[in-house]
Amino acid sequence: MDRVLLEKEGPIGWLILNHPEKRNALSLEMIEGLLDKLAVIQNDGAIRVVVIRGNGPVFSAGHDIREMSSSSRDLHAVRKIFTTCNRMMLQLHELSQPVIAMVHGIATAAGCQLVAACDLAIAETGARFATPGVKIGLFCTTPMVPLVRVIGRRRAMDMLLTGRFVSAEEAEHSGLLNRVVPADRLVEETRQWALDLSQASPFTLALGKRAFYEQVDLAEKPAYDYAKEVISMNCMEDDAVEGMTAFIERRKPVWRSR
Repeated sequence: MDRVLLEKEGPIGWLILNHPEKRNALSLEMIEGLLDKLAVIQNDGAIRVVVIRGNGPVFSAGHDIREMSSSSRDLHAVRKIFTTCNRMMLQLHELSQPVIAMVHGIATAAGCQLVAACDLAIAETGARFATPGVKIGLFCTTPMVPLVRVIGRRRAMDMLLTGRFVSAEEAEHSGLLNRVVPADRLVEETRQWALDLSQASPFTLALGKRAFYEQVDLAEKPAYDYAKEVISMNCMEDDAVEGMTAFIERRKPVWRSR
C-alpha cells in the first residue's frame, strides 16, 4: 500500500497520509513518500495549491514510536528518521505552491509539527493538538521548531512542557490554525479556500511565499531592504504588469506565470 497518495482535482493537489491503522504515523516510509510526492508536485504546473489531509479517524499521531523504539540504541538509524523528517518539513516551505493542512481528529507530536510547518491550516471543531513527547521521556524538540515560530514562545512552552491537548478553538486563537469549521463542512470549506488561492498568478504566489520565509526571521530594517528589492523586481514581471493593467481596465487578468 502506498503510504502517501496524491489526487488531483482541478488546480488542487490533495496529498493524503494513508496509513489509518497506524493513525497516519510519520514513519520513515511515510516521510520518504511525502518527499517523493512533493517533488512531483513541484514539477507539476497544473497544481496551484496543495492540501495535506489524513485518511482514517485522525490527521496524524506523529512519529512511529515502535519504529523509533526499535532503533533507540542505533544513533545512525534514529538520526536518519529525524534528518529525513526535517528535510520534508523544510520542503513544504521551499515548495512553490501554497500548502494547507486540513486537520481532523488529532495532530500530535510530529503530526502537530506538520500542521505548523504548512503555510496555512484549517481544522474541524473537534480537532485537538498536542506535543506530548515529554510524557514518554522524549521532548518534542523537532516539532518545537515550527511550533514556536507560529504560536510564540509562551504558548509553545506550555504545549511542550505539559504535553496537554489543545482544542481547535485554542489552536486558532494561538495562531496554529487560520480557520475552524464544523466537521461536515471541513472538506468543502478547504476546497473553496484552495480554489480561491488558485486564482492568483502561480508565479506571484511562488515569489511571495519564498519572500515571506526569507524575511520572516530578519530584523525589521534588513527585512524591509529585502522586501523592497523583491517587490521592485516583481513590478517588472509580466504577471504584475498584466495584473495592474487588468485592474485599471476593470477586467480579469490573464496570467502567464512569469
